Amino acid sequence: MAQGSGKVKGMGENDVATSPQVLRRVNARRVLEHAWQTGAFTAADVMTETGLTRSTVIGLCDELVRMGWLTELEDARTFGTYTKGRPARRYSLRERAAVVVGVDAGYDHIAATVADLRGTPLARRTASIPAAGPGRTERLADAEGRRALARATVDEARRAAGSAAEDVVAIAVAVPAPVDGGGVSPPEHWFWNLTNPGYAGLFADDAEIVIVENDANLAAIAERSAPGGGGRDVDSFIALIVGEGLGAGLMIDGRLVRGRRGGAGELRFLDHVEGVGSADGLALLARRWASEAVSSGVGPDSALGRLDPRTIDEAQVGAAALAGDPVAAEIVDRLASRLARMCLVLGDLLDVDRIIVSGGASRSLPMVIEGAARLIDGSGDPSAPELRISTLGEGCVTTGAIAHALAAVRARALDLGPTARGAA
Repeated sequence: MAQGSGKVKGMGENDVATSPQVLRRVNARRVLEHAWQTGAFTAADVMTETGLTRSTVIGLCDELVRMGWLTELEDARTFGTYTKGRPARRYSLRERAAVVVGVDAGYDHIAATVADLRGTPLARRTASIPAAGPGRTERLADAEGRRALARATVDEARRAAGSAAEDVVAIAVAVPAPVDGGGVSPPEHWFWNLTNPGYAGLFADDAEIVIVENDANLAAIAERSAPGGGGRDVDSFIALIVGEGLGAGLMIDGRLVRGRRGGAGELRFLDHVEGVGSADGLALLARRWASEAVSSGVGPDSALGRLDPRTIDEAQVGAAALAGDPVAAEIVDRLASRLARMCLVLGDLLDVDRIIVSGGASRSLPMVIEGAARLIDGSGDPSAPELRISTLGEGCVTTGAIAHALAAVRARALDLGPTARGAA
């Protein structure tokens, strides 16, 4: 092989490389990437895509079959698509060679989804973390309780998918807290320690790849990658999760921005923004303001006035507003004004095209987001982002977790072959 600069390029066989082994490894990754992006394929398909020779492609495919990533199918003649000459050999990704698990470990819930190597969900299990006191004002479940519930939910989902423990190659856990590169959240805030109680260590022996990531970051990955995602057609957007609190995943110029400790999307600066004042979520504020209004006395015709102020939830506030309750409508207007101001500030800071809202409050209080969008549209601010509700539903975060886990598996696939891991 001719010697040159020593750089490994996106290679055809005549390109220079540091060694034949490096070249073969790079080309094996190209063949496997082709398999990941298509269904059944022939050597000719890969040759067209990569410029590699037939003998090289066949050799690499055979190697990937031995590793357990590919399976060889019936040849093209048997399949009925080839009639002359030597029948073409056909291959496909072994979709169930391994599985990945996406976990949404929220403040009041745990959800685990098992997916195959194409990201197709195989099973999902969810568990609620019950409130410790009236009106959900108490902290929910301690660290050990959350760890135990996460373990049980993941195991239940894996068994429901028909997968053995050794089939799990990657686990990605979403938490509502900033996370550094080692899966650890900063220690200074009780909420972060509660919602990320050492998940990286908990699952360390369960898969070769374990990732703990902020939930809003994973929502941003989902919006960027999933069919129907709101960030597929723009380069810069924010995935905003609204519920008990607020979290933002920042996709800027097509890249996820995390920051030194994973806190780039934390919104604590809102404490200092006039008209916003905190990073409290829409659900929390809707309950708080409704409870305060009912406790101070409302008119006899108010639907809110007939509710117990200790147990009012945000969905009841939204329903009352839609039914014409003036107190509930005022709360919705206050929330919309607050959300609009927040989005305008974020638009001025980050110059994004769009803010995509997901999370529990986007489902229980959609009229708040719609009202905020109208206020933003009428603001006249040249940096105003478009505001829309996510269409990915309640599985948005786990969708991002699965996508993130699969990306990590694809990056390390040649070191993670199912055969090498002992999979059947």
